[in-house]
Amino acid sequence: MHNHSEINEEIRFLAQSEIRLKILSELYEQPNNISGLVKKTQITYSSVSSNVNKLEENEFIRKVEKKYYVNPMAEIYFKALMDFKKSVDIINDYGAFWNKHNITQLSIDSMKNITALKDSKLIETTPLDIYKTHNTTKNQLIESKDVKAIFPYLHPEYPQLIETILQNGGTVELIVPRTIFKAIISPIDDKLKKDAINGERLIVYTVTDDLDLYLTVCDEKMSLGLFKNDGSFDQNRILISDDKKSHEWANELFKHVKHRVIK
Repeated sequence: MHNHSEINEEIRFLAQSEIRLKILSELYEQPNNISGLVKKTQITYSSVSSNVNKLEENEFIRKVEKKYYVNPMAEIYFKALMDFKKSVDIINDYGAFWNKHNITQLSIDSMKNITALKDSKLIETTPLDIYKTHNTTKNQLIESKDVKAIFPYLHPEYPQLIETILQNGGTVELIVPRTIFKAIISPIDDKLKKDAINGERLIVYTVTDDLDLYLTVCDEKMSLGLFKNDGSFDQNRILISDDKKSHEWANELFKHVKHRVIK
């Protein structure tokens, strides 16, 4: 069994060389020989040969007949490094979204699996379109049949949006602060509301604690908004996605908050 320092050394051995990572990446996809690796990576023969030897000496790869294969432990290290790189890329790409924002309500699993958001898109308001973020999520909601949402604040259009979804035969599951519960639910048509509640098409959880998170999970789409460190909601930027992994990520985050609310 590897101890902690040995694992650190082995990961450092891989991470410190872009060439070794490229070679591993190619072999991870498909076993190959040195000539094939040179062609795939566009790296000189001498560099490929030298680093292949080092990888083999350190038991990251093995040679079977004329081709090199990645060893099981190397696959684990490589995947961990790539996931970490993707996480860093996501944070860097959407720096304005994450920086100076409150992420305490994101679960540990949400942070660990943040690479699921790699195909998300950052939507930001502009001087010519100050309602861009709201209208983006509004369009997601209107077109959806199955909606799960965390609304930390009241927007005057929320009741009508919920009513429209219910009128179209959709399902709405909400988490909202108790202070805005009546303002969101009361304007909805009474008969429609009663039928939806009885048919479990409208479910609302209320919380007394602050909800420092905005989230919608709509059919195949999601949107995420955060609060600033000063406690105000950042209405100027949201992350949206229609990618399956992002949708699953958002759905798991909703479940996490819901379980915390109804514990």
